[in-house]
Amino acid sequence: MEAGHDSAGSHDYAAFDEYAAQPRRWLSAWPSRRLQRLGLRLAGAGLLAATGAIHLDLYMNGYRSIPTIGGLFLLQVSAVFCVAGAVLVSGSRLLAAVGAGLALATLGAYLQSVWIGLFGFKEVRSTAGIAAGVVEVAAFAVLAGLAVAPATPGRQAWPASGGRRLLAWLEAGTPGAGRIVVGVSVAALVVFGVSVARTSGRAPATVSGSRAVLRTARIGGVTVLTNANGFTLYWFARDTPNRSNCNGVCVGYWPPVSGTPSAGPGVAGTIGSIRRSDGTSQVTYDGHPLYTYVGDTAPGQAFGNNVNLNGGLWHEVTVPS
Repeated sequence: MEAGHDSAGSHDYAAFDEYAAQPRRWLSAWPSRRLQRLGLRLAGAGLLAATGAIHLDLYMNGYRSIPTIGGLFLLQVSAVFCVAGAVLVSGSRLLAAVGAGLALATLGAYLQSVWIGLFGFKEVRSTAGIAAGVVEVAAFAVLAGLAVAPATPGRQAWPASGGRRLLAWLEAGTPGAGRIVVGVSVAALVVFGVSVARTSGRAPATVSGSRAVLRTARIGGVTVLTNANGFTLYWFARDTPNRSNCNGVCVGYWPPVSGTPSAGPGVAGTIGSIRRSDGTSQVTYDGHPLYTYVGDTAPGQAFGNNVNLNGGLWHEVTVPS
């Protein structure tokens, strides 16, 4: 009987020791979990803010002149900075999930503008666009990871009732959620890479068959030079009469006017052409190489006028009445 009693007592003591050790394990795991969440919190907020900074720079340097797109840029920048600040201050899982969704939605809008266009505007490949896309994927991965990270051991979850059910679900963690986040991030990065690879860094030059017919139109009370389709033509302040300084990514936003130049009715001035650095011909007017602007989506628009983009100011080409 004594031996049996000792055996039962030993079992009770072992159970008690196991129970007593559980809080100690929680306490040892808590600092590491807390540091992990803090790291995700700082990185996620920083990456989201970085996307906002890139888009703000793009907005200030040209996109604000594009109809609808400019307003969407400003809205996105405002939302991104607000959510990034809120995530940094609160560390909220729900706000982290909102930030992840915002980053993914922004990337989706960019991909749509690359593939089929967005509100009449079709994006071209640029260094800023590529950088923004990569940072958006990273921001999604980190913020989504923060949103679904396992709860700190011993922390009381939100009551699963009413509007707090989503918080309770996030707080409890989801089995396999980390793998889902990784899978979505990799898929987004692959789609983004394919989209960038197939997108040209330059838009097609403005031509009218084999001829570049120059015309005039009244836009905003001013007579300006247009191409045969009625799109406003621009000159770049950094150009010289014999040289265009718009190359590479620049021509994606400002397609050079090419073809054999000819003057339509009312066009007075000296028309000529220069040889660009890539060997193609570009039409000039009164010593200014001519361009259209990708932000003009219909005849009668002049959204590129007085825009500071791609290293200098752009102006519509005016014609004496």
